[in-house]
Amino acid sequence: MSWEQQEYQQQGYPQQPYPQQQGYDYAYGGYQQPQYVQPPQYAQEPYPQQLYVDYGPQTAPLPVVDPEPEPEVAVVGEKPAEPAAEEKPLSKPAGRDRYFDTLRAVALIRVVTYHTFGWAWCGMVFPSMGIMFGLAGTLMAKSLERPALKVVRSRLRRLLPPFWFWGVFVVLAMLIHGWMPRHYTIVFWIVPFGDPPGNKWGVQAWEILWYLRTYLWFVLLSPLLLKVFRLARVPVLLLSLAPILVLNFVWAGPEGRLGNELWDFSTYLFCWILGFAHRDGVLERMKPAVVVVLSLAAIGYGGWYAFTHQGEVGTYDLDEIPLAQAFWSAGYVMLLMWAKAYFRIDFAWLTRYRRLDRVVTVFNARAVTIYLWHEIALILAVPLIDQFWNVPAFEKYLPLESQWFMFGIGWVLIAVFVLACGWVEDVAAKKKPRLLP
Repeated sequence: MSWEQQEYQQQGYPQQPYPQQQGYDYAYGGYQQPQYVQPPQYAQEPYPQQLYVDYGPQTAPLPVVDPEPEPEVAVVGEKPAEPAAEEKPLSKPAGRDRYFDTLRAVALIRVVTYHTFGWAWCGMVFPSMGIMFGLAGTLMAKSLERPALKVVRSRLRRLLPPFWFWGVFVVLAMLIHGWMPRHYTIVFWIVPFGDPPGNKWGVQAWEILWYLRTYLWFVLLSPLLLKVFRLARVPVLLLSLAPILVLNFVWAGPEGRLGNELWDFSTYLFCWILGFAHRDGVLERMKPAVVVVLSLAAIGYGGWYAFTHQGEVGTYDLDEIPLAQAFWSAGYVMLLMWAKAYFRIDFAWLTRYRRLDRVVTVFNARAVTIYLWHEIALILAVPLIDQFWNVPAFEKYLPLESQWFMFGIGWVLIAVFVLACGWVEDVAAKKKPRLLP
């Protein structure tokens, strides 16, 4: 679910890990640049060959008479020419990739929708978890251009304080309802390397922690995974589906927490590695026909497996069938990532709609808060609606029995939690606490 996007800056955030995107060219609006003739020695030199690094959408090349370099884009291995002293380049504000931001916001909305209505088809329409792991993998690959230890420490600092703050309330509520920790597993409420213990009363609140646990393991192993991936990018990407196949057909893994961790890690390993592939430009270099065929084949196999094995679990819900989830998410996320790289999609138009852009910004800046507290909001919505029955006007005019009404009340409570608890994410990021970003 996506706190790593706070690595970059918009409206007070730290510098964004994505490069400057098309549609954020604020610096040259209304300014007529002076033209001068480029010295012959530059005009005759061939332009250095661009290595295959994904810089996102690029603007049209500047004419020869304007040699002023783009400060955000650099060819790997090439040192950009220094601008003339009297002609310094204009600085450009960093922009966010609104395509990725929008995907993350929609993924969070889909998670809340699924947990409200329980529709099995939600995961097929929009596989939120696979998308969020893919986006996180892309950001992690970008961040690992810095020292690995510093990156991992930064990720833990951003993740753990919101988790601790949330956990205090959940653990306290379970203690009030008769739960008492009996062994060392209480440590998982401090660092969620495994599923933390709890009682049945609080299971609906803490069962969502599998995502944080899986994300934590991906973060810790990313320096090694990225090195292995760059030894042979395409083979490693394809082989990242092998672990889920082994667990499904060869060896089911150990029982208990370790087994759960292996299954979740293997289910979304391809999506995380796919984020590496997007960052390194692998998808952009692949032929469109190959990407489309492979993606549709993965989606087709995942869907076929889900529907032909629904008798084993009583549903075709992808969340209950890990192999189907792995292949469906793999094909779906690959198409989204490839479309981003190939068609240079950046959703820059979103900034023209200030309210919608604001909503997307809040969802991304409070992603951890929304994910952690949304189940508690849905839990509290039930007794709150029960009290509405005691008001005759509410009973007569409000659809109190409708799940859609509970869905709306749930979002109202989520908004309350964002205002009341979201500031913890600011503190974790070493920023000034705010009600809203």
